[in-house]
Amino acid sequence: MIIRQASEEDVDALILMRWEFTLEHQPEMKDDYNLFATECRAFLHQAISGERWHIWLAEVNGVIASHIYIQLIDKVPRPGRITYPFAYMTNIYTDPAYRSRGIGSQLLMRIQEWAVERKFEFIIVWPSEESREFYARNGYILCNDPMELQL
Repeated sequence: MIIRQASEEDVDALILMRWEFTLEHQPEMKDDYNLFATECRAFLHQAISGERWHIWLAEVNGVIASHIYIQLIDKVPRPGRITYPFAYMTNIYTDPAYRSRGIGSQLLMRIQEWAVERKFEFIIVWPSEESREFYARNGYILCNDPMELQL
């Protein structure tokens, strides 16, 4: 298994995985794949070439088995300390054919190492009910839910 950050060559596979992820959780979804792919492709090109997003992959025999998207969030500087960003982790997905093999956990471990190397303050994720156990097994703790204003 190879754990690495995404490149331009991964865009089509990532688009398809995002589509499949959505269909797995919303099988009734009837969106236009081509319309979605156009929007997603633009996002991925910008994310891969920029510095705010980091897309991590676990590749098994040349196939992307799992991915995690990380967005870096800057904090406002505060007197008396150096301010480092935190990482917002989202769109975690492992292809069903590769689940229960520890791939996602290995990917999380690599991201944790990377975050420590870069001195990020913390990693935050809003897990679904079904994924909470996975994160707990990997050292994540449940914190107070944030508040939101739906617009």
